[in-house]
Amino acid sequence: MAAQLTTNRCIVHEGEKGDASEECWREMLRKYLPKRYRVESAIVVDCLDQCSHQIDIVIFDQQYSPFIFNQDGVCYVPAESVYAVIEAKQEIDKGMIEYAAEKAESVRKLTRTNAVFATASGPMKKPFLFDIPAGIVALGSGWKPAFGQPFEQAIKSVASIENRWLDFGCAIEGGAFNVQYDEHKVPSIDVCPAEVSLVTFFWQLVARLQAQGTVSAIDVEEYFKAIV
Repeated sequence: MAAQLTTNRCIVHEGEKGDASEECWREMLRKYLPKRYRVESAIVVDCLDQCSHQIDIVIFDQQYSPFIFNQDGVCYVPAESVYAVIEAKQEIDKGMIEYAAEKAESVRKLTRTNAVFATASGPMKKPFLFDIPAGIVALGSGWKPAFGQPFEQAIKSVASIENRWLDFGCAIEGGAFNVQYDEHKVPSIDVCPAEVSLVTFFWQLVARLQAQGTVSAIDVEEYFKAIV
């Protein structure tokens, strides 16, 4: 991953450089995540005809999502199907933390339905809708050290705004981080060194996905109302 992302730095055009780096992260996640998850760059939509910003990496349901479609090369994913969202950048710094948090907010504020679905035990409904975790990934960090006091202050700052907190991230050359929040959204940040940054990031992501269980069932009738 580090070699691929370092090579991408040689691309002169900033847009193409960003696209190549994003795809590198998406391909890694497609390769190693369980097949129940799908990974794409996407716009997230809801039954009220609202949509998020374009998200670099959306991890969403592969098995139960009926409304995934592409139009003019853009993938659209229903809000109910989203497990996590991630922004991919060349470096992590204060501006990128704020940018990723704003992207996360655009997804979290969407409306998610929660329909009853049939099981062998009878009709059921997911008892709760989990908070959609959000992260940021990069090759390096603009801070030295990568996750010192300026980083911690940036995480605390974005978390003070509703729906704008970040949960995890990785700067391969600097380390990885995982954030837990108390009931007042005060963050507790765990950091690992660069030597194990990628594997730590991946397994902490998997642990979050496992804890969420399956996404909620889409209320098809609510989406149908938006198109009639």
